[in-house]
Amino acid sequence: MFVRIVKLSFHPEHCTAFLANFELMKQQIRNAPGNRLLELYQDKTNSNVFFTYSYWETEADLENYRQSALFNEVWTFTKQLFNAKPEAWSVDKIAVLP
Repeated sequence: MFVRIVKLSFHPEHCTAFLANFELMKQQIRNAPGNRLLELYQDKTNSNVFFTYSYWETEADLENYRQSALFNEVWTFTKQLFNAKPEAWSVDKIAVLP
């Protein structure tokens, strides 16, 4: 399993639209094959910057999602709202301290 972190920066006036669309689509994204967790965070100092954290069973699962009609629908809507290029990282979790 690995973690996918995506940084999304929006025009401030588009944050509400992003959040509404995320609310609408989040369960479908979470239910994508291989997805084990989906979280959304908002930066405390730049309220127009968000991060998604998702846990995937395999890189193939993430790639299948990225090639899906669902991703295309989400991304087509979301990319219109950006004020900066999104950034993404795929990372392996090394340690968890409960």
